[in-house]
Amino acid sequence: MMTDPIADLLTRIRNAARVERPFVDVPYSQIKMNIVDALKREGFIWDHEVIEGEPSKTLRVTLKYGPNGEQIIQHIERISKPGCRVYQGVREMRDIRQGTGIGVLSTPKGVLSNREAKKQGVGGEVLCQLW
Repeated sequence: MMTDPIADLLTRIRNAARVERPFVDVPYSQIKMNIVDALKREGFIWDHEVIEGEPSKTLRVTLKYGPNGEQIIQHIERISKPGCRVYQGVREMRDIRQGTGIGVLSTPKGVLSNREAKKQGVGGEVLCQLW
């Protein structure tokens, strides 16, 4: 039994990026799909797809690298954990790494990056940060 599937997703992405894998497969869930959607909208990954299978679906995340093979995702960490949730209002949101990084938030309007959440004027639970 896995206690924190979001941390598992982030760890799999981090490990695959370090060994320069073209893609990584993770067990499917709707929250993971929404997080990966936010990463795609912000340009940190190329694409994702759902692979149907037995007994369950798999989410395949295609990682993005620079023109010389450098990692686009250099740092990725879980902020809000099952034992200690972290919430942030729209007024408390700051740029991450002078705007080069993003935070991924779970808001009432869905899973959004901190830039999208600021534009829409909503706050929420800070799931992770990356740059």
